[in-house]
Amino acid sequence: MKFDTKSGLLLSFLTVLMSYAAAQNPLIRNQYSADPTARVFEGKVYIYPSHDILATPGHGRLAWFCMEDYHVFSSANLVDWTDHGKILSQKTVPWADSTAYSMWAPDCIFRNGKYYFYFPAPPAAKANSRGFKIGVATSNTPYGPFTPLPDPIAGVNGIDPNVFIDKSGQAYLYWAQGNIYMAKLKENMIELDSPSQIIANLPEKGLKEGPFLFERKGIYYLTYPHVENKTERLEYATSDNPMGPFKFTGVIMDESASGCWTNHQSIVSFKDQWYLFYHDNQLSPNFDKARAIRADSLFFNEDGTIRKVVPTLRGIGVSSAKQKIEIDRYSAISSTGASVDFIDTAKRFNGWKTVLSQKGAWVRYNAVDFDQKSKVVSIMARSAVGSAIEIRLDKLEGKPLARVNITNSNQWSTMKAAVLKAIAGKHDLFVVLTGANSAEIDWVKF
Repeated sequence: MKFDTKSGLLLSFLTVLMSYAAAQNPLIRNQYSADPTARVFEGKVYIYPSHDILATPGHGRLAWFCMEDYHVFSSANLVDWTDHGKILSQKTVPWADSTAYSMWAPDCIFRNGKYYFYFPAPPAAKANSRGFKIGVATSNTPYGPFTPLPDPIAGVNGIDPNVFIDKSGQAYLYWAQGNIYMAKLKENMIELDSPSQIIANLPEKGLKEGPFLFERKGIYYLTYPHVENKTERLEYATSDNPMGPFKFTGVIMDESASGCWTNHQSIVSFKDQWYLFYHDNQLSPNFDKARAIRADSLFFNEDGTIRKVVPTLRGIGVSSAKQKIEIDRYSAISSTGASVDFIDTAKRFNGWKTVLSQKGAWVRYNAVDFDQKSKVVSIMARSAVGSAIEIRLDKLEGKPLARVNITNSNQWSTMKAAVLKAIAGKHDLFVVLTGANSAEIDWVKF
């Protein structure tokens, strides 16, 4: 992406400053995003997702996937995510159809001092070619802007590019087109260095797409979404060589309980912990073409197999007590009297609220870091007839850290109360309804 005027550069800079999110699952809540490829660059996690938008007449296919550009997000702590703005658009790729709205799942990798961004797109009509091609854009930084090369990679037709570089320095390209394909890449990262071949020994029935390969302790894990039943689940195959042969090994994540038809994954290690990045349609529960990226911790068994990941709302990262803690992204919830709903169903990017409707109902939010003595807790809440809550540490029956009275009002208001004891370090929070009446809570902050 290039800016030809000073005003364009200024606009890009302001976009980065304003597009900042502090979130758990989903990670990004001010826009739709999907197909997250996570990479660790310069001590941070960078996520390169596709960017879902809602199609309108003349702009994409109505009631279908619609993507016209790419953003990149980064975080040093897995909690606070910065949107670095638009890094590439269908309008800036010379060979692509600028009206297709089909900028699907991308990838990015670093080599020889440069960042290579891989993306699929339908070629322009004048190219007399159907389907998708895979292009490359380059940048000197992981957050762009990226400059697209004038032509796509020759000999590659398909979607969902993934690039892997082994310990010897050999690069490989994986992609999907009904089956999953692979080939070696030349040192320049933009030309094939071997014939393409279909990866064998994967399930034969049901759509397979979205390959992502990583290595751990000499085992190469080829991960991919596959429709075994009705919607995509995440599966993997393993090998002792990045070109196989691969052996189907297991399921990483079951079909989504939401019914979202697609899923798409990447797996990375950051600060000695492995994470699975994926997507669901939690921000758009009635339309699974508008998705949101998520992440959860991933663990291995002693034999190298992957433990199945169960999606959570809490997600990953340690939350600071000084920032707004959205307890609707809970770690656990009482079996009765507690629920989560959108604050405003007409404005779902506003997020969710916790509804405590029965005395003794609770939610637990884990891994909150108290790095200084906090004397006051603030809570955004409301209760039509007034109520009260207690905040307890580490266990449900623990002593109260704070008692907060919620005044009777249908309007959201910030309630404050004294913190009853000094607290430091990492703790779990229990928020418990102690009043007789229902209360709704947006966030808690110390």
